[in-house]
Order: sequence, then C-alpha cells, then structure tokens
Amino acid sequence: MIKRLAQRWVILLGLAGLWQVVAAAAADPFFPPPATILRQMRDLWFDGPATHLFLSPGGVANVLPSLARLGLGLLLGSVAGVLLGVAIGRSRAAYEVLDPVLQFFRAVPPPTLVPVLIVLVSIGPRMQVASIVFSVVWPVLLNTADGARGVEPLHLETARVFRLTAAERLGFVILPSALPKLFAGLRLALSLSLILMVFSELQPGAADGIGFQLQEATTRFDYETVWAAIVLLGILGYLLNAALVAAERRVLARGETGERR
Repeated sequence: MIKRLAQRWVILLGLAGLWQVVAAAAADPFFPPPATILRQMRDLWFDGPATHLFLSPGGVANVLPSLARLGLGLLLGSVAGVLLGVAIGRSRAAYEVLDPVLQFFRAVPPPTLVPVLIVLVSIGPRMQVASIVFSVVWPVLLNTADGARGVEPLHLETARVFRLTAAERLGFVILPSALPKLFAGLRLALSLSLILMVFSELQPGAADGIGFQLQEATTRFDYETVWAAIVLLGILGYLLNAALVAAERRVLARGETGERR
C-alpha cells in the first residue's frame, strides 16, 4: 500500500515539477507556475495562526462559508435522498409509478435550475444551499432505492421469522444491504455538490465564497488568484472524497464483520 501511495505522489510531483519548469520558462501571466499559485493561496487564505487552523481573515471570510454551504446542502440532500429512497425502493408500486419522474429530474442538469431557484427562494445563501440540495438528492435517492430493492428475500424472511419490527428490519437488514449503493450515490453527490457550490457563488448576488473570489479575480484579470481558487477546489474535492471513501470502507468493513459474527 505504501508503494502504491508513493507511486501516486511521485507522478503528481513529477507533473507539478514539469509544470513549474515550463511555466517559469514561458513567463506567461495566464499560466503561472505552481510555486506562484501556492504562494498566492497562502497569502489569500492560509497565513493565519495555528490556533485558527492557519486560516487568514480571507480564508475565514470565503473558504469557511463555502464549506458550510456545501456541508449543509450535502447533509440535507443526503438525508432526504436516503429516506425517500428507502421508502420508494421498498414499495414496488411506488417505484414503478415514480421511476420515470425520478429519472426525468435526475437528467435535468442542476445548474439550469439556478434561475428557477432564484425566483423561488431569492438570491443569497438559501438559493445556494437549495441548488446543492437539488443536485445531491437524486443520485442518493436513486441509488438508495436500487439498493433497498435488491435486499435478499431470504434475509427479509429470516427477519420475519425472528419477529423483528419494521424499524429493526430497516436498521439491521435493509439499510446494511443498501449501503454499497448508498455510498455510490454519496460519492456522486459529493462531486455534484462541489460543482454547484462554485456555480451558485458565481451568480449575481453572491457576497462571499471561493466561487465569488474566482469571479472577482476573473473580472480583474488576476490569473494568480484564478489558478489559486482552481487548485484549492481540487484539493478540497480530493480531501472530501478521500474522507468519504475512508468512511465507506470503515462502515462496510464493520458490516461485514457483523455478518460473519
């Protein structure tokens, strides 16, 4: 495992070194070298004290609001998706009736609904969170419903023989069986929530956030800040996905251990 991680980082560092050499030689203001981008990131967001997680006032004013909106939207959309997915997945009639409608809404690109959300909930943080919720709910709902429908009938029959209540069947049989599909939906939802977080902050009326800074830097032709925001978003996406994958492995491994017992 250590060798695999080393190989990944060697490739990444090699590409970054190549970028540094080429960009420094070209001296193109549109494509600054990685060292310049990292310095700009530190100056903008991460030159604060350790007691504040190294966040500068700019980081507190822009990075934290973006993460707060992303976290709230992801949480609300995921909870709604899981609850609706289990309910729909365990009802054959509801699934057959609602599946075309769900597939239609899933096919609608979430960014196209931002103007509608602006009309419904007005401009501001509520619209930004609502756009994230709308993008998150569909992959979680559909994957959870698919997982809930795929529960082994033998497991459910065994639960009935042992006279488990509906809540116990949900907690000990249905949800554990649906977890792999549920986490697949969460991984997709995480990437969509990051995209919608940025997109919503690019809209008129946004007052803070990484996307807001990206938009402002573009209008000022401040390409160092543009690249700093892009790299920061990439790092955040990587870290959030790594945390979700680690949580998935831990939860699924615990479930497998419980089954063996």
